[in-house]
Amino acid sequence: MSAVLTGGTVGAVVQSAAALLASAGLAFGHGTANAHDEAAWLVLWRLGLPLDSDLSDAPGAVSAQGVSAEQLVQVQALLQERIDTRKPAAYLTREAWLQGVSFYVDERAIVPRSFIAELLADGSVDEFLGEHTHRVLDLCTGNGSLAVLAAMAWPEITVTGADISPDALEVARINVDRHGLQDRITLQLSDGLAALPGPWDLILCNPPYVNANSMAKLPAEYRAEPELALAGGSDGMDFIRQLLKDAPARMGENAVLLLEIGNEREHFEAAFPRLPVYWIDTSAGEDQVLLITREALLQP
Repeated sequence: MSAVLTGGTVGAVVQSAAALLASAGLAFGHGTANAHDEAAWLVLWRLGLPLDSDLSDAPGAVSAQGVSAEQLVQVQALLQERIDTRKPAAYLTREAWLQGVSFYVDERAIVPRSFIAELLADGSVDEFLGEHTHRVLDLCTGNGSLAVLAAMAWPEITVTGADISPDALEVARINVDRHGLQDRITLQLSDGLAALPGPWDLILCNPPYVNANSMAKLPAEYRAEPELALAGGSDGMDFIRQLLKDAPARMGENAVLLLEIGNEREHFEAAFPRLPVYWIDTSAGEDQVLLITREALLQP
């Protein structure tokens, strides 16, 4: 870091930090979308202030609070670590937020950022559920965030969070315990659906779907995450092909599968040209998440 962090107030330090991060060529997308938002996150966290603190110029806002020379050194050290390591900020703070809910995360699991979280929170998929919906599977659970959010959204259901990575499941255990959901969320080691006979009434899945060409171009921040959670083979569909093959036999009669595929719609449609699906609108558009019924999966 060639420039030195400056500022005698929280607001001034955030502005200075944003300039430093913007000039460092970092990649964002693990909870923030730009240098200013990430600067605010890191500065507030390092100073022990709430992440939703008021940074406006309004009277009494946190932005006017003083920052000591010692605190400035601590903030600069954190920014230096972010720039030098290119690790996502969540790995430095050991915390990520999804739909306003706090989750522990470290390098053993991908930083949670699934658009499925939006759909759990706003009820977009509720019309596909019903009284038959009791058993929910969060496949590729990672740090367990979607399993936790599903349990919060539907108090009457039980959830199984499954992953092929024992390391990720250790992180998921921290979050299940942290939110007091041990009685409603079970964690299971499984390669895909192999150890998950079901029957499941709803399967949530944010799988590894990044195609090989895109994997080769990922910024360092994404390469800091477990490759197992990202790489989906040449067209990104390797895991999904096996999932769609195995799922019907493990789904209840009226079950549905909610699947996130990121920017891989073209590859998905090329791989499954005759499969009828429902594309679900999210803040990223209508091509990131889709819903498939068991009936559709059974069609020849």
